[in-house]
Amino acid sequence: MKQFYLFLFAFWSIVAMAQENNTAFKPGEWLKFRVHYGFINASYATLQVNSDSIKGVPVYHVVGKGKTAGFASLFFKVDDTFESYFSKKEGKPYKFIRKTNEGGYTKDIEVNFDYEKDMAILNDKKVNKKFNFTIQNEIQDLISAFYYLRNSYDPKALVEGESIELDMLYDDDGIFKFKLKYLGKQILRTKYGKVECLKFRPYVQSGRVFKEQESLSLWVSNDLNKIPIRIKAELAVGSIKADLDGYNGLKNQFKIIID
Repeated sequence: MKQFYLFLFAFWSIVAMAQENNTAFKPGEWLKFRVHYGFINASYATLQVNSDSIKGVPVYHVVGKGKTAGFASLFFKVDDTFESYFSKKEGKPYKFIRKTNEGGYTKDIEVNFDYEKDMAILNDKKVNKKFNFTIQNEIQDLISAFYYLRNSYDPKALVEGESIELDMLYDDDGIFKFKLKYLGKQILRTKYGKVECLKFRPYVQSGRVFKEQESLSLWVSNDLNKIPIRIKAELAVGSIKADLDGYNGLKNQFKIIID
């Protein structure tokens, strides 16, 4: 399931200046995705936006959850939770939490960002170790980047064929870089009707999870919400697809093309 949230992050690797008064989301927004592995309805993933504060700073608290469902859970159980606390004003993360159990592979990580010291402290609770990483203000975590960049990019400024890079801190592997290529507009048929989307091609590490560097495609609604509509990837073994399956509390109108 961690791959699913990496898929989401890949799109939001388009760097710009965040604008609080032009947000693409609000507290109460909830997104649900149905994840298919081949022909099997393998799991569901959700993202929920809440309000909170950390040391007096107003923050969004986003919780992402993923679980296997039905037939797939008999063979490979997944129970993942990702949480991020990030500034409502600037979009920078203050805390990131990852708790995963994927077929017995577990992670229990908490990252705290200290901008006065330009440092992120990662606490790996499973092995009782802490790691320090030097950071800059532009750093994002897996979840905060998704929302920060939803507020930031201008679709009119995207150039077909151009690629963007962005640094992110995810786990004890440290800070790493995503590269993303914009492929243009495309209309998709969904359970809600036809939706005009922006299509992207993230470059990913081939071999361990993905079949090739260009194995992943992502479609995002071309409206003020900028929400993922579909994600497809060729894995080292099989393929995976995720479709938007439910939503609530969107700040802006979800645009459906009427024939």
